[in-house]
Amino acid sequence: MKNKSLRKISLNTMQKIAVGFLGVILLGALLLWLPVSNRQPIAFADALFTAVSAVCVTGLVTITPAVQFTVFGKGILLVLIQIGGLGVIACMMAFFLIIKKKITLKERVVIQQTYNLDTLSGLVKFIIRILRGTFIVEGIGAILYSIKFIPEFGMVKGICYSIFHAISAFCNAGIDILGNSSYMEYVKSPDISFTTMFLIVIGGLGFTVWHDIYKNTKRVIWEKQPARRLFTRLKLQTKIVLTMTLVLLMVGFIGFFVLEYHNPDTMAGLNLGQKLMAAGFQSVTTRTAGFANISQDGLSPGSKLLACILMFVGGSPAGTAGGVKTTTVAMLLLTCIGVIKGKRDTECFGRKIEPSVVRSGIAIILLTFLFWLSGVTLVTVLEPHVDFLRIMYEVTSAMATVGLTADLTPDLCRASQAVLMVLMYIGRIGPITMALVFAGRADTGAQLRDLPEKRIMLG
Repeated sequence: MKNKSLRKISLNTMQKIAVGFLGVILLGALLLWLPVSNRQPIAFADALFTAVSAVCVTGLVTITPAVQFTVFGKGILLVLIQIGGLGVIACMMAFFLIIKKKITLKERVVIQQTYNLDTLSGLVKFIIRILRGTFIVEGIGAILYSIKFIPEFGMVKGICYSIFHAISAFCNAGIDILGNSSYMEYVKSPDISFTTMFLIVIGGLGFTVWHDIYKNTKRVIWEKQPARRLFTRLKLQTKIVLTMTLVLLMVGFIGFFVLEYHNPDTMAGLNLGQKLMAAGFQSVTTRTAGFANISQDGLSPGSKLLACILMFVGGSPAGTAGGVKTTTVAMLLLTCIGVIKGKRDTECFGRKIEPSVVRSGIAIILLTFLFWLSGVTLVTVLEPHVDFLRIMYEVTSAMATVGLTADLTPDLCRASQAVLMVLMYIGRIGPITMALVFAGRADTGAQLRDLPEKRIMLG
């Protein structure tokens, strides 16, 4: 009975997340469709696509936000990005805290399920830390952006631009209001490049990783523990996230630097320092951010393929990033290494990962791949004259909620754009969540049956 109750709570949580995001998307689309939000008439399909992209913190657009939307429309767009980045549950709890509504036990369970926490205690403080940390980091980003934007656009416009792009970068949304070339005109600007990279990486680490690092850093400072023991005291998830993030960033940085060094469409015209900075930016932004400081359509085929791999992996859980997540890929690699070495368990940093987590990770990667493959197939059928690699790039960007574009999305037919919208939505709430929402309640009794074991051939 207890297991059945927990299963019911878990499924209800997933449904709330899915329906919550859908509700915000539809409301946002209606607001973006209003005449007061637009400088020129907009089709509802374009308003809906923009709302999906903003709430799913993707960045793909069919219009140019800087030209299309009024100040009111841009404000709505910013709110949608912030809600999408924080998540519907965190925003709902923030609203309850503002109106001083008591957080019930049921709502605490929803928070626990959403962020995969081990305990029901301290959940309200956890949400407060998420909100406080988010606004502090976004504030720092806005100040750093203002160093460049205020001299360029003036005080009021510069401040507004700084706040908008700080929130968009931290939330890994990749939507800008500068024009139709993203950050390409700032490819030589260290201020814009490093500020954006800082915000993207911090947002992509995940709120639970923040909390773990903060807690252990405070312990080192106040309890005067040796700093060299900081990493060893971190939770397993934090260690995996930090390690995988560093490895993927370095792989992307080296790969893009080598592949694009002589490419006249991207980095050939830059000096060595600017090429290093551009390669670093490209490596970071493919982790689900969506800002571009070099032409994505101009990338070499090898770079586009590398970008697809990095986008598919994405960022880390319980953050603003998309993709199958660093921890999932790390778990799969560790499982493969364990099989090769003849080990029974999946091990990492001297710890054993639970078999149920391994099974969930495999399911996430397989489901994501199936959704991605379906999307690639549909768009390829709908757009027979478009280069396949460009289609794969666009679909991967949508599925991983990245937002980088090979200058293709605005030119796609409405059916293809609908496919991208569905993929962005699935990518934001998660393939497992989507599958369970529509699968209905599982027969928990079947999980307890003691069936005879049989072997099948593999490989």
